[in-house]
Amino acid sequence: MTARSIPDRFAVADDGVDPDEVPKRALRTGARIPAIGLGTFGSDRYTPEDVAAAVLGAVSVGYRHIDCASVYGNERLVGRALQAILQGGIQREDLWITSKLWNDKHGEQDVIPACRRSLDDLQLEYLDLYLVHWPFPNYHPPGCDSTSRHPDAKAYHHDAYMKTWRQMERLVDLGLVRHIGTSNMTIPKLKRVLGDARIQPACNEMELHPHFQQPELFDYLVENGIAPIGYSPIGSPRRPERDRTPEDSVDIEDPVIAGIADRLDVHPAVVCVAWAIQRGQIPIPFSVRRPQYLASLRAAARVPLLTDDEMRAIGGIDRNCRLIKGHVFLWKNGQTWEDLWDPGGEITPP
Repeated sequence: MTARSIPDRFAVADDGVDPDEVPKRALRTGARIPAIGLGTFGSDRYTPEDVAAAVLGAVSVGYRHIDCASVYGNERLVGRALQAILQGGIQREDLWITSKLWNDKHGEQDVIPACRRSLDDLQLEYLDLYLVHWPFPNYHPPGCDSTSRHPDAKAYHHDAYMKTWRQMERLVDLGLVRHIGTSNMTIPKLKRVLGDARIQPACNEMELHPHFQQPELFDYLVENGIAPIGYSPIGSPRRPERDRTPEDSVDIEDPVIAGIADRLDVHPAVVCVAWAIQRGQIPIPFSVRRPQYLASLRAAARVPLLTDDEMRAIGGIDRNCRLIKGHVFLWKNGQTWEDLWDPGGEITPP
């Protein structure tokens, strides 16, 4: 597709949503994070210009939460959009900006420089949230397929992870980051981190959608004061090819989701987003198309949108269908992607 240009000027849209009408979640610090954000992972299908233009457009219609990551390869242009937004009158304290530490920057000497690079690219003085993107220090090149393996790939090692986490804590001490968190974690790993962390994770970002509800992990997070942020909230229909397998299901084609969408006269994706917010998670849908990201935000402002019976019905369609399986992070021959997710409740050994 043709890359979009990034407008130099920002203006609040006449048909947008009042940000004050969008729910917020209180974190353990007392900070309040908007209950919906715009993702910026282009799934190898969109240019950085496309994504940056979507960020500017999303904030113009009322989004105040933007979820970024260094590995997405678009933070520099997203930073241009953020500068236009701030120069257009939006206050920095009214935005929630997240970024993430990529797998090849887990070394103690790499964490702080990596965060500073994201801050420079995003043209910000601080991040509201900085996440360890994956618990595995295993690099893979952009655009690779599911068979890609780094020759130095390693299993999760708690002592090594905590060395990374200590540097994440230093980012808070230095004022570069307001909150730190985890991503793509499991209960066994989180139990170890919670036992050893000086600064507890504020959030855990994870795959969450009606066909993959992760109830045990979700409840564990809530019980321990960790906000669950859900990526792929509508089932990631445009995810990279490496993450597709024949048994994958499609949330927005589920009869329960489609039936509720018919009642509300909305797209099934809107139902998925509304369910996520009413359940208590923070969805971060991604779209470069204005009608789509505006529809999701309008649904957020209407929560509670679904009836109790509809929430129970959606709760009953969980298929435990993980879409982002993570094959590229495996560390030895003969493994399957399930090993990344600690089947059986124990950390998979090296």
